[in-house]
Amino acid sequence: MFEIYNETKEKLDELNQVQKLMEFAIQHEKLGNVEFNIILVDNDYIHTLNRDYRGIDRETDVITFALEDVSDISYENYRLLGDIYISIDKARSQAKEYGHSFLRELSFLAVHGFLHLLGYDHMNEEDERVMFELQERILDEFGIKRENCSE
Repeated sequence: MFEIYNETKEKLDELNQVQKLMEFAIQHEKLGNVEFNIILVDNDYIHTLNRDYRGIDRETDVITFALEDVSDISYENYRLLGDIYISIDKARSQAKEYGHSFLRELSFLAVHGFLHLLGYDHMNEEDERVMFELQERILDEFGIKRENCSE
């Protein structure tokens, strides 16, 4: 189970599609009994998170707080994954920069954050290759492909 919280003042029509994508991603990874949140925020909010929790004094696109990284938290037959914060301001600017739709960028960031909650990372070339191939596979199989996402 997961929830998407829009903490911005913007109405985001894309959230229904992101909801379906994340349900697909959970099934794709053959997960049951997981819980996490996706929280949509603005650049100011994510800048504060990035500064206070990562020591990086600028906005970013996505930050995850993975509860499974904390070794003393575990539940039998249940995974409390954590929270994914996404800046919609950054998602909009990156969509324009990369030449694809806001939906594509928002979807990419949601899946990217989800995989971080599952323990994937991109700190070295091999881990990056594995993580990025998996996130592209999830997006492609769901139908959010690069070539059909321009605005």
